[in-house]
Amino acid sequence: MKEKIIAKLKYYLKTAVLFVLNPRLLLCIGIAWLITNGWSYIMLGIGTFWGIGWMIAVSGAYLAFLWLPATPEKIVTVAIAIVLLRFLFPKDEKTLGILRKLFAEAKNSLKRKKKRKEKEEKGREEEPEDGKK
Repeated sequence: MKEKIIAKLKYYLKTAVLFVLNPRLLLCIGIAWLITNGWSYIMLGIGTFWGIGWMIAVSGAYLAFLWLPATPEKIVTVAIAIVLLRFLFPKDEKTLGILRKLFAEAKNSLKRKKKRKEKEEKGREEEPEDGKK
């Protein structure tokens, strides 16, 4: 049992490392980061260097928003990176194949959870209300 879990963990870890360290995906993540965050860091640097108040204010406000715990910025960055990957490198079947596989696994997992929840709810409906069988 323990060996099976370790083998499964190794497989997922290897897949994740190969997926994330793909140069094409790294390029797309970099571009997506510039779209969602990078501009504000660049603008803060330029505004600070030349003393441009409005640049410091706008970029500072946006950066303060980004550092809030509930900000969906990372989700948006990853989504933009995946879209860029599909448009810039449509023939990169290795990375896109991993994405398709992960999407299918997530979809199947959600279906299994939904069936399990429906089964539990159905079992509760069949039990008598006073707890006696």
